[in-house]
Amino acid sequence: MSQSIIEKEIIEKLYEIQDKEYGIFQAKLIPTAPADTFIGVRTPELRKLAKEFAKREDVGEFLKALPHKYFDENQLHAFIISEIKDYNLCIKELNAFLPYVDNWATCDQMSPKVFKKHKEELLVEINHWLDSSETYTIRFGIGMLMQHFLDEDFKVAYAEKVARIRSDEYYINMMIAWYFATALAKQYDSIIPFIENGKLDKWTHNKAIQKSVESYRITPEQKEYLKALKKK
Repeated sequence: MSQSIIEKEIIEKLYEIQDKEYGIFQAKLIPTAPADTFIGVRTPELRKLAKEFAKREDVGEFLKALPHKYFDENQLHAFIISEIKDYNLCIKELNAFLPYVDNWATCDQMSPKVFKKHKEELLVEINHWLDSSETYTIRFGIGMLMQHFLDEDFKVAYAEKVARIRSDEYYINMMIAWYFATALAKQYDSIIPFIENGKLDKWTHNKAIQKSVESYRITPEQKEYLKALKKK
C-alpha cells in the first residue's frame, strides 16, 4: 500500500530531528520493540509534532496506516490520540491503535486529556481493556485506573479488579505492582488489606512492596510494616 502525503511528511520530519545516539539508548530500554525501528526522536520533540499534526485535516490517514514501521511513529500516534478533544473519536482511535502497541513506553505515555471529563464512560472502556488478551491493552487499562481513579473517584472495587488479574507477562505484572504501590501511597487504609491478605501473586506482591518502600509518599512506619509482609 502506498504511503499517504502525511505519512511521508511525518517520516521525513522524524529523520530531520533524529538523534541516532538517543535511538540506540532507547532501544536498550525498550526491548520488546525491534532495535532497528528506533529513529531516535526525543519525547518533547514528538509531543510538539503531535500538537501540529493533530490539527491537520488529513491526520486520520496517518492514524489509519497501521501497523507503523517505526517506534517513533507509534509514539507520535500515541501523542496525537492524547490530543483528540472529542471523547468518542478518541476512544475509537485508541481502540484501533491499542492492538498494535508493542512496548511499555508507547503504552504508558499515551494519556488522552479528554478522559478527565468523561470518567463514567471511561470506566466502561477500562473494563473492556482489563478483559483483553493483549498485554499492552491490559497494561493501559490498569494505567488509566491508576491515573484517574486513585483520588476522589477511588473505589475499592477498582483495586479488586486489578488484584484479580493473573498473567505470566512481566509488563502486566509490573503495572499491577506499580498500581498497588501508588494506591498504597494514596489510599493506604483501603489498600493495605490487599497486601495483608495476599491478594496478589508472590512476585507482584513483593514488587508492590518494594516500590512502596522506595516511595517518599509512604511513612517510615508504613515501610517497616510493609517489609514485614513480604512473601518468602
